[in-house]
Amino acid sequence: MEPIDHQQFLNAAIAEAKKGLGEGGIPIGSVLVHQGKIIGSGHNKRVQNGSPVLHGEMDALENAGRQTAAVYRECTIYTTLSPCAMCSGAILLYGIPIVVVGENRTFMGEEELLRSRGVHVELLDSPECYEMMQSFIGDKPQLWNEDIGV
Repeated sequence: MEPIDHQQFLNAAIAEAKKGLGEGGIPIGSVLVHQGKIIGSGHNKRVQNGSPVLHGEMDALENAGRQTAAVYRECTIYTTLSPCAMCSGAILLYGIPIVVVGENRTFMGEEELLRSRGVHVELLDSPECYEMMQSFIGDKPQLWNEDIGV
């Protein structure tokens, strides 16, 4: 079995995050990968859609469409930022076994909860993901604080 190229899929998540930023939103992106193919991609659309739930991971799941439990159990979800409680809950609900995180220095989500439930969480500590979030927070601190509930 070939090693997985995490960077390829993280780059796709980063592209989604940049798309969200370009739309005036929060730059967090995600892709859902099954058997080496992206089956769903998305980005945070809280601002664009006025949605309280469309985080990057939730949007990627939505855009993947309805899948069987067997498919979810073979997926990896990539996210540019550590997943929050809501997104982690969806990951657990659908039995996604692997989460690859771009960075968690800006925000530490529910990684320990995921691990405690048997999910493999891999942190890439991407400088690009970190710098994108720091730049965004510097430019729009009120919007970031709203998103994380401060």
